[in-house]
Amino acid sequence: MKLAFIIDPIEGLDPGHDSSVALMEAAQQRGHEVWITAMASLRVQAGQAWATLQPVQLEPVSLQGDRWQVPTPWYHLGEAQDLNLGAMDAVFMRKDPPVTIPYLYATYVLDAVDPEQTLVLNAPQGLRSANEKMYALQFAEVIPETMVSSQKASIIEFVNQQGRAVLKPLGGKAGEGILFLEPDDRNLNSLIEISTHQGQVPVMVQTYLPEAKAGDKRIIVLHGEPIGAVNRVPTGKEFRGNMAVGGRVEAAPLTERDREICAAVAPALRRDGLYFVGLDVIGGYLTEVNVTSPTGIREIDRLDGVRLGDQVIAWLETFRGH
Repeated sequence: MKLAFIIDPIEGLDPGHDSSVALMEAAQQRGHEVWITAMASLRVQAGQAWATLQPVQLEPVSLQGDRWQVPTPWYHLGEAQDLNLGAMDAVFMRKDPPVTIPYLYATYVLDAVDPEQTLVLNAPQGLRSANEKMYALQFAEVIPETMVSSQKASIIEFVNQQGRAVLKPLGGKAGEGILFLEPDDRNLNSLIEISTHQGQVPVMVQTYLPEAKAGDKRIIVLHGEPIGAVNRVPTGKEFRGNMAVGGRVEAAPLTERDREICAAVAPALRRDGLYFVGLDVIGGYLTEVNVTSPTGIREIDRLDGVRLGDQVIAWLETFRGH
């Protein structure tokens, strides 16, 4: 197969952490061509999606002890070529969030890819419909008490009712802008005003789950089925478990409750073409559905002795009939 990956600049990726690299590496090891491109190079010509792509050859990482060892250099790029994305068997949209206006425009370009010919994952219409915070609201039976509002009075009322709450920007990523709220915090009004841009931008507010101290579990879901998980534990005085803010990772077996949550979400994920997704679960509750560029493969592989990237590409081979 010929596989295209829309990624951030490759020189800035961490091959010992980045799931996009793990997927590309697995594809190469299974004998497929791997091409990379940037979101800015996408375009529509004569009604079809094109991009400037480069073939890439990866030097695989290796696990030594509890660390991934990265060769230097770890990638080699070939000559750039202008190619019709319809010539690819699959296109992985792996540009990191946040979802900006250029990101949305890129999904419109990807709409010009014939789905009968080339699989785009995740599907562009699914990426547009699945805000990573708001998407979870349709699964009321498995999420904590949640509200979305830009109005300070309603947010304060919610915080007073819940006792403690967590505020999340709807367009945030990697834990950025997430706040812990308590009724007696003298900064409460200001925190809400800043986060909502003086009542102009809605935010998500969820009841604080004390189990967050024990970790925020990331579950990797492939076409609706959970294939692995990792627990991200807050360190120091930080209440967020995100790896980007220093969360410590530990092995996390899938529980029966995890499988119930995945089963509740799976039909919608399949309906919306969200093939590769990361669910965030705290204390047995779904808190977010990550669809843009979910990470966690390298950590799960290292802790559990598995190869999730290989599972994903093997699934793709079957799904595409190769």
